Amino acid sequence: MTQNFSWLHRGVAEIFPQPHDADSETESLEKRLLNADRPLRVKLGIDPTGADIHLGHSIPVRKLRAFQDAGHTAVLIIGDFTARIGDPTGKSDVRRQLTEADVAQNAQTYLDQVRPILDFDTPGRLEVRYNSQWLSRLDLGKILELLSTMTVGQMLAKEGFAERYKKENPIFLHEFLYPLMQGFDSVAVEADVELGGTDQKFNIAVGRDLQRHFGLKPQFGLLLPILIGTDGVQKMSKSLGNYVGLSDHPSQKYQKLQAVPDNLLSQYFELLTDLPLESLPENPRDRQEFLAWEIVRQYHGEAAANEAKEAAKSGGKEGALPEFSLAAIAQFPAKLAFILGATGLCKSIGEGKRKIQEGGVRLDGEKVNDADLTFAAPGDLSGKVLQVGKKNFVRLVE
Repeated sequence: MTQNFSWLHRGVAEIFPQPHDADSETESLEKRLLNADRPLRVKLGIDPTGADIHLGHSIPVRKLRAFQDAGHTAVLIIGDFTARIGDPTGKSDVRRQLTEADVAQNAQTYLDQVRPILDFDTPGRLEVRYNSQWLSRLDLGKILELLSTMTVGQMLAKEGFAERYKKENPIFLHEFLYPLMQGFDSVAVEADVELGGTDQKFNIAVGRDLQRHFGLKPQFGLLLPILIGTDGVQKMSKSLGNYVGLSDHPSQKYQKLQAVPDNLLSQYFELLTDLPLESLPENPRDRQEFLAWEIVRQYHGEAAANEAKEAAKSGGKEGALPEFSLAAIAQFPAKLAFILGATGLCKSIGEGKRKIQEGGVRLDGEKVNDADLTFAAPGDLSGKVLQVGKKNFVRLVE
């Protein structure tokens, strides 16, 4: 195993435990990496609670790839069972429980989106596991055993629970099961390391406790920063509109990233690229353009990155996306299926409905599921990007 651990520490907020910690086994992660007589099993769990991943979600996936490149085994857990509860971390209210069908559809889109990041091809470098394989089989006796490993006081010490309890917001008993189920994932796959955001320390620590309880060597936790969004203020989030989606068109990615605030550029380069930080352009504008080009290149290739760059220069903010004038729609309200036919993205209204039902239509990156979705006026759509499949886009304009 390599003794150069620059790849391990790049962009990392915390690795725990450290040898001086009270619960450590006097071994550092670096030491375990050096002394391992087998590839370590490095776990990352993803709950498919939505259809899309943004660049903030890509950070632990990129670190997982770094472990792959260092010769270790990435264990990507699709939380198809835990997603039906939803991680209560950072939530002030109970999360809506998803159906099995919702989760299955989301899971496939997640895998498609992380494929450009992870090594899916080298034998022994990736395991994709679904936690329903073991969690759905837990009987009441095993669930009681899991519950007996933690106290209510320990659960209420979790930041989100503590805040909700103080505000007298409801905390449902099934939410207490979430950290235990995530922790049991580490038992089931015998993880040596678990990756997660800084908000996942509690859940990862529960995994260590459960591994110890079941007679396994406790995993290390490796925590990564939460990415600030393109607004430069709040964490990247689709609901806040300050995100760059992995499924965005290359021109959309480029346009958003070339406007990243100067104070975030160093963090974006460190967390989202493998470029040496000492060799970046000094001029902030050059750095913005280089960042945008590099990230588009990662996901779409050099030709697409060059196209997006030229489009941004020649076409300004709108880029090179073809445009469709909503003035061509004779009458509003109008159904999206009709608009799909009018734009030429689909051959007919019927095909438009079918594409929506199949999950192949997005509006500004959001998957559309309602085949009868209707818009009252052109202003409801103006400026939005309509997409069918992976390669067909138009920008809707008035």
